[in-house]
Amino acid sequence: QVLLVESGGGLVQAGDSLRLSCAASGRTFRVYTMGWFRQAPGKEREFVAAVTRSGTMTSYAASVKGRFTIARDNAKDTVYLQINSLKPEDTAVYYCAASSISRASSIRNEYEYWGQGTQVTVSS
Repeated sequence: QVLLVESGGGLVQAGDSLRLSCAASGRTFRVYTMGWFRQAPGKEREFVAAVTRSGTMTSYAASVKGRFTIARDNAKDTVYLQINSLKPEDTAVYYCAASSISRASSIRNEYEYWGQGTQVTVSS
């Protein structure tokens, strides 16, 4: 069992930056691929970014590439999502998730553990 707790969300202006954090506890953090997903009101939860166990490989949704950066610190059992140049369409609840899959998966069903989410609201 892995417990994931996100933090760092909030109400920001378009063009601002945020860094989301996801702290893990329970089983060994470094054995999991970690991902970030988001869900906007009335929409399906969608993939944002993922990072492999060692942090050497990442993947991103096309809509966020170049603005979002995922990174992990295995010494702190934490994964981060740096979000730059925020847009109103980035407004969503952001979830982190853990997967036993070794690749940087974008497939929601391949993630076994989920956090409760942190709200990001971007005003124009």
